[in-house]
Amino acid sequence: MSGPGSRSRVTTRTARPDDLPAVLALVRQHRAEAHAEGVLTGQTPGAAAAAGFGRLLADPTHRVVLAVLPGPGGPDGGAGAEVVVGLAILGLDPLSVVLGVPQVTVDNLVVHRGHRRHGAGAALLGAAVVHAADAGADHVVAAVGGHEAERQRFFARMGFAPLTTRRIVPRETLARTLAAWQRGGVTIPTPRRPPVRRRPVARVSTVPGVAEG
Repeated sequence: MSGPGSRSRVTTRTARPDDLPAVLALVRQHRAEAHAEGVLTGQTPGAAAAAGFGRLLADPTHRVVLAVLPGPGGPDGGAGAEVVVGLAILGLDPLSVVLGVPQVTVDNLVVHRGHRRHGAGAALLGAAVVHAADAGADHVVAAVGGHEAERQRFFARMGFAPLTTRRIVPRETLARTLAAWQRGGVTIPTPRRPPVRRRPVARVSTVPGVAEG
């Protein structure tokens, strides 16, 4: 699979098992920029990472897409016939499929910081459009952090509108909160209702033909 990036030489293709180092480098950059906890280390990927990447590539519900440029040398310091400059993981929202209105999801869209504003992001979204057409989906949904201003602006320029807010919690924290809640130690606050604004009622004047505000 390939597609041209607008105003650039960027093309897209499906990732292969030997792309793991470049993918991890981009994911590491993305997590660092998103201030995510547990940023991946710079060590050589081990068997666990390779196995997990292999499962992702074999998963029929996801498609790992890379944006590439022709030429030697890549962002991870390697050499080859192309440069990997961007990544996006495309999928199908499970509930949308159940409801009969499939939506394609775009996760972990990241462009290498040295190759931004040259069409790589647009090329990856072009791949999402193709994937959506193949899946019969009318909408594309992108995941982006509320504090990622640059990424928010990019998606807004591409026509994406705000949809929902995603929250995250460590598993152990959630387990402790649920245990406290079951013991009655946590009070779930009642949602506040917005104040009801009463419209002013006109008062009838005692003088004929005149109404008081």
